[in-house]
Amino acid sequence: MLERIITALVLLVVVLACMFASESPYPMIGLMTLAALGAGYEWLKLVPLQVDTKNHKIISAWYYGIVLAVVSCLSLIYLKEIWILFWLASIAVWAVSIMWVRRYPQYDAWFNRSLLVVGAVFVLAAVTAIFFLWQFSPWWLMYVFLLVWGADTGAYFVGRKLGMRKLAPNVSPNKSVEGLLGGLATSALIMIAVSAVYLELSTVAFIIFLILSMITVAASVQGDLVESMIKRRAGVKDSGRIFPGHGGVLDRIDSLLAATPIFAVGLYLLKLMGIDV
Repeated sequence: MLERIITALVLLVVVLACMFASESPYPMIGLMTLAALGAGYEWLKLVPLQVDTKNHKIISAWYYGIVLAVVSCLSLIYLKEIWILFWLASIAVWAVSIMWVRRYPQYDAWFNRSLLVVGAVFVLAAVTAIFFLWQFSPWWLMYVFLLVWGADTGAYFVGRKLGMRKLAPNVSPNKSVEGLLGGLATSALIMIAVSAVYLELSTVAFIIFLILSMITVAASVQGDLVESMIKRRAGVKDSGRIFPGHGGVLDRIDSLLAATPIFAVGLYLLKLMGIDV
């Protein structure tokens, strides 16, 4: 437990320093590039590939991670105009993945080499969405973090006390419908508190913002479920071991992979609609 707490605190300090210590974009670009490298490396190790040896797959995983990191870095610097295409493509795949989760393990045809493309879409969408939210305001990125962490915490405690109906028993047996509702309620309280203290929204804008926040939380749960399903299908407990007590990069960002593109698209559309938040 102590090891887990220390790792979490170190990660928190690093992330907050990149978010708030400087207005320069380069610390965040560096952090996102490293995240893409780690996520890409771990993702390929989960994908079914016909390789001769374990070492061959590790080498392939490094190549995949490095390519994904380079593409992510270039996208952050030069491809701002097409970020929304990454987000929309990611959202489309996450929507399809709802069927994967519901039909698992009877249906697992998705577990093939096409996951290489899926992983690239997920990572590119998430790193560009996170960077977009940070540029919009570091506090909006922090808000998304609070939504996801609040939902996870609320789901954990409500699920432990009241959980009876399993949400996806074949994918993540510990998750319950009651826990999901508890997580949504916790996030709603966070959203209401932020709106009351920091935002001046009309009734219509408030309702739209509440719906966006709830969809973001629901997406974060789907991100967690999909990673759990892929790990279960691949026969591994954690995506990696880089973070003592926490597993790998994907284990830490699985919820954000799905949540951040949703919220980024939402803010983008609100801006187009002339709603100031």
